[in-house]
Amino acid sequence: MRIISKRLNLGSLILALALLSAVVALANTLMASYRVQRDQLISNTLEANRVYANKLAETTQNFILSSQQQLAYTAMLLGRADMEAHRAQDEASRLQLQTNSFNSVLIVNETGLVLATSPQTLHLKGDTLHSVGNQIALERRQPMVSDPYDSTTGKLLVAMSHPVFDARGTYKGYVSGTIYLRQGSILQSLLGTHYYRDGSYLYVVDRTGRLLYHIDPERVGTYAPGNPVIEAVSRGQRGAAQIRNSRGVSMLAGYAPVPATGWGVVAQRPTAATLQPLSQLMSAVIWRAIPLGVLSLLVTWWFARRISLPLWQLARNVQEGDTRLAISDVGSIRAWYFEVAQLKQAVLYSINTLQDRIGTLNRASRTDPLTGLLNRRGLQQSLESWKVQGQSFAILALDIDRFKAINDKHGHAVGDQVIGHIAEQMRRYSRDGDVLCRNGGEEFLMLLPTTDAEHALAIAERLRQQIAATAVDPVGHVSVSVGVAHYPTFDADAEQALRMADKALYMAKEQGRNRSVVYPYR
Repeated sequence: MRIISKRLNLGSLILALALLSAVVALANTLMASYRVQRDQLISNTLEANRVYANKLAETTQNFILSSQQQLAYTAMLLGRADMEAHRAQDEASRLQLQTNSFNSVLIVNETGLVLATSPQTLHLKGDTLHSVGNQIALERRQPMVSDPYDSTTGKLLVAMSHPVFDARGTYKGYVSGTIYLRQGSILQSLLGTHYYRDGSYLYVVDRTGRLLYHIDPERVGTYAPGNPVIEAVSRGQRGAAQIRNSRGVSMLAGYAPVPATGWGVVAQRPTAATLQPLSQLMSAVIWRAIPLGVLSLLVTWWFARRISLPLWQLARNVQEGDTRLAISDVGSIRAWYFEVAQLKQAVLYSINTLQDRIGTLNRASRTDPLTGLLNRRGLQQSLESWKVQGQSFAILALDIDRFKAINDKHGHAVGDQVIGHIAEQMRRYSRDGDVLCRNGGEEFLMLLPTTDAEHALAIAERLRQQIAATAVDPVGHVSVSVGVAHYPTFDADAEQALRMADKALYMAKEQGRNRSVVYPYR
């Protein structure tokens, strides 16, 4: 009888351990899912910031090259005119007023004497310069972009200069365009104010790690020592990393160099801001799962009590010698399997509910919440699947023209409405097998399987024309530029094919927007 009693107690202990194991398994499943989603969100954010930094670095590189061409043309005209004073002033005014590339323009002869300035309010005409930038320009006698320095007028600036040679090849001086670093300049216009309420921002450093652009104007001209991202981009490297900024905040940073100047562009977002949506969703899942979990435990405890009662009665009756009652109670043990099956169903129901919540997290991590299109992670999954299948496809890279102006004029809510409108038009002009993706901001991608470049261009034109013909209240008519590429026709690497479509999109922008361009450009 004592042996039976011990076995019954051991059975109750095993049942309790089984319940504990189920709870631990649920907790481990939830924790494992959270860690997977967390790692994926961090990886996606790092990749997005890397791509964004590369794009801004490319834009800055193009501006530097274009500005150097402007200075070279002016230097050529001045060389032909032998640096005549009135011609120098005309060229300085034209160069400074014709474009918004420079805050000021100076034309200096071979002795450092200022022949002309624009604007003339600088009051430097007729003065001899002794600044660091002037000395380096006179010594090198070659096109250059200076390191930041304090000018004669007390402004922190970067100077771009080009030497002037006359028809005989004699050095006559140089023409210089300056970019102010603490006042409004083309640098601020190019980079914009990419600062959001979640703490995201970007900054630019020179080859020595000195800040050329930052959301905090007080930090421009200072250094941020010990930052591995700044050290890497100053060496000309590009990539992404999770770091802590100078204030000890964990950041997800992407970085890329500007080869023409040795500058580096860094775009970063707080890790906490990236993980906040996931944390909120996981918290909601936990709080919703708690009542169901508690209910499951209560039901299990009730069934355990119901099952333990006849076993306890059996032990008591055996001790009292009532064998007939003991046999009756042993017969009732057959109900144990039915009750276990019910308990298993309850636990499975709890697990299924949790898995449904986790599935919601997975879908949320693959989908852009504003448009319902795939995000970058969803796009990568589709690309990997097509690579395995050997699927060829055309790529349409879309970008909303002058979207920043729409946001500035009408606000972000209307901007989101425009983005949603573009996404809806993409759905209307796509097939069931096409992959539609919001690549970030106002950029979209369409992957068209088994479609050649010519057919893809026709689709792009129909979509572009439909978008241009449809008004969006209150903005009115909006347009998009489209870059078209094909995989594997132009490159056997799918990622390179995507970059080709992006290059074609950039060419469409350069050609005046609201047009479609195929890579290679035609």
